[in-house]
Amino acid sequence: MRISPTHKAATLLLSIAVGLTLVASSTLAGGAPGAVSGSSLQGFVREVENSYSGVRALRARFIQTYTSGDSQRTESGTVLLARGGRMRWDYLQPEPKLFLSDGKQVLLYIPAEKQLDRSSVKKSEDYRVPFRLLLTRLRLHKYFSRIEDAGNALPHPAGDRVLRGIPKHGGREGYQEILMEFDPQFNLRRLVVSYTDGSRMDFRFERIERNPPIGLNSFKFLPPPGTEIIQQ
Repeated sequence: MRISPTHKAATLLLSIAVGLTLVASSTLAGGAPGAVSGSSLQGFVREVENSYSGVRALRARFIQTYTSGDSQRTESGTVLLARGGRMRWDYLQPEPKLFLSDGKQVLLYIPAEKQLDRSSVKKSEDYRVPFRLLLTRLRLHKYFSRIEDAGNALPHPAGDRVLRGIPKHGGREGYQEILMEFDPQFNLRRLVVSYTDGSRMDFRFERIERNPPIGLNSFKFLPPPGTEIIQQ
């Protein structure tokens, strides 16, 4: 099963993971319910920015859940992100598969189907693609009209902080809101995108490592003989 939310909505994964995590310049909520003062929120984002200034790579375990109506699919595995738009998603459950980007092209390999889909990063509409820029800079105000303190919108441990991003163009981007949970070390622990069609994508991250050792072949893949290669 391949889940493909719209590309516009998918870019919001990038907006949160990159913009909030790495940029202190943003448009903040003023007087809205649940919003904190501008100086407090700006100070928090500035601390996050300073925390990530020397990060070249991130590794984590993830649990990804996509919900649409009565249908729900949960997958899990490990993800490795590095500067230069490189990323590697190794799915382990419920079935093995690999999603890989070297910064120029993306590959999706599903062993059970003996098939590899390949396309350029610019042409790909896969919802994981925006994560490739996690360690670059992006101005958050391009995507959100308001950023709020979301309080208990997501259950979270004491010490974590949940923020909400509201779309700039009234949902025309394909989503209603995004919730982000940060731990005291400013790691992005959870990201939840609520789409305008009522569906929802939920990423949870754990065992987060900053600047882990990266093997020379981490972002390369040679398909086994007999694999059908589909060029998108």
